[in-house]
Amino acid sequence: MQAGVNLDFHLRQFYRKQEISFHFFVGFDALLRICQQFPVCAIILGSKGEMAVELDLLRAVKRNVFLSIIPVILFHPEPPIETVVAAYENGAEEFIYGEWIDRLVAVRINRVIERHQRDVSINPSTQLPGTHIIEEEIQRQLDLGTPFAICYADLDNFKAYNDYYGYYSGDKVVKLTGRIIRDVVFDLCHEGFVGHIAGDDFLFTIPNDLIDTVCSWIIRTFDTLVPYRYEEVDRERGFITTKSRRGVIEDYPILSISIAVIVNDNGKFAHVGELSRMMADLKKAVKQRPGSNYLVERRQKY
Repeated sequence: MQAGVNLDFHLRQFYRKQEISFHFFVGFDALLRICQQFPVCAIILGSKGEMAVELDLLRAVKRNVFLSIIPVILFHPEPPIETVVAAYENGAEEFIYGEWIDRLVAVRINRVIERHQRDVSINPSTQLPGTHIIEEEIQRQLDLGTPFAICYADLDNFKAYNDYYGYYSGDKVVKLTGRIIRDVVFDLCHEGFVGHIAGDDFLFTIPNDLIDTVCSWIIRTFDTLVPYRYEEVDRERGFITTKSRRGVIEDYPILSISIAVIVNDNGKFAHVGELSRMMADLKKAVKQRPGSNYLVERRQKY
């Protein structure tokens, strides 16, 4: 690092009044594991020597569909102009160099993070990729022609829970659900993908041979943890009582999760739009079953 500039120290000073954790890594695999386990706001790569390793890591990050949405900031005290140009050409959101001025550096980092959160297609609640990136990733996998499964997950009776306990509690359940899906998918399948469509709707892709394992573990973990998002009296009773969408007072059981799974093999689908109708019908079918379930559609497209 630059003489008199301890990047670790200064970053901790910048954010000492905020609840922010710092994670340190060596190599792409370690970085990927961290980003799969935690909602990362930014990746900062620093060096005082040649930046060949850092530029290679930058390229690897931007090639990875999951990591590519995370802004990358580089730091070097006196980089050659060719290095700065190469960094921006390869997708870096910011390159900090020259005289170190604490307030200026802090503002530049904060603006990168704020711009990322505002402009990039991620869900602000779960920090998972949103609709645009979901569609791009599914299309990418369809174009590859390799078999994979598209899994659509949403919660049963979530509106009733949200109305009963309020938006804040509802948002915590959504965040918990996102974390459960994210952790199970990436623990069992590093090449998987997880996205948050909106509200309580999630989508993830996995290899076909992991459908039963991944979906079963998501359901098991969800059914274990989510009941504790209820007050004890409601949890013991097994239901809440609130108005339905028709304005009628009804009883609603403890939240459950439904997962509709479509298998893409033998080049069955060529475009994202071909999946929509079959997925909608399958989603209705699985949600008619009581409790948490997953249902796999293996028929040909229609």
